[in-house]
Amino acid sequence: MKKNILLLVSCLLLLCSCKKDKKPNADQKNNPAEKVIKTDTVSNPVSEQQTAHLKSGKLSDLVPDGYEIQYDAEGDINQDGLSDIALVIRKKEDTLADRKMMILLKNTDQTYKLDKISDTVLPDEYNEAGYKMHDPEDISIEKGELAINLYDIGPNGNQFSRFKYLNGNLILTYIETYNMGAGSHSALYYEPMKGKLTLETVNTMKEEMPTESKTFHLKKARYLFEETSPENVLQKVYGSVNDE
Repeated sequence: MKKNILLLVSCLLLLCSCKKDKKPNADQKNNPAEKVIKTDTVSNPVSEQQTAHLKSGKLSDLVPDGYEIQYDAEGDINQDGLSDIALVIRKKEDTLADRKMMILLKNTDQTYKLDKISDTVLPDEYNEAGYKMHDPEDISIEKGELAINLYDIGPNGNQFSRFKYLNGNLILTYIETYNMGAGSHSALYYEPMKGKLTLETVNTMKEEMPTESKTFHLKKARYLFEETSPENVLQKVYGSVNDE
């Protein structure tokens, strides 16, 4: 009888220990992407070590709680033969909050790795009055190039930015803008890594609408995706031109 009781107690203790082993720890409970999203700042950028373990076959697993996907694009951005994904995410309950852009590189096992995050590459979606700054907006990945296209027939104008992977870094390679104003249309073409800037102005007040074009050779610059605001880059460029 005593042996049976001891055997029963041993079985119960074994079951309890198994349950404890199966209990997830605190790290497993949390959404791993949420940890990364909180470290997404210029002063504390996401490192390869932080993102190496963030692998998933589902995009929703890499979107932190409280966020939703606004735009997505698919294509081979790092030219390794696998189709990667770019996502623009925003807070569900606060559409006026800053948006974030995520670059997910595809692994050979068909999962994805979160490689880059930027909370500066996209401008505010709405102004203080609640009106959309650019409409429409779109992103795409073609021939190893990430394109961010913002359109507006108003004062904000069109803004097209291009990024490419170079030695593991996603670099700004091109910005183009187009604005329609009273009496003239203006365009800007800028290649930061070459330091080449071209400004064009079309005089719409004259019947023949003559075009004036000026090319400037500025200091070569290298802008990382996770730290770059194309709008700030444009302001810096105009400042350089005015100083000449």
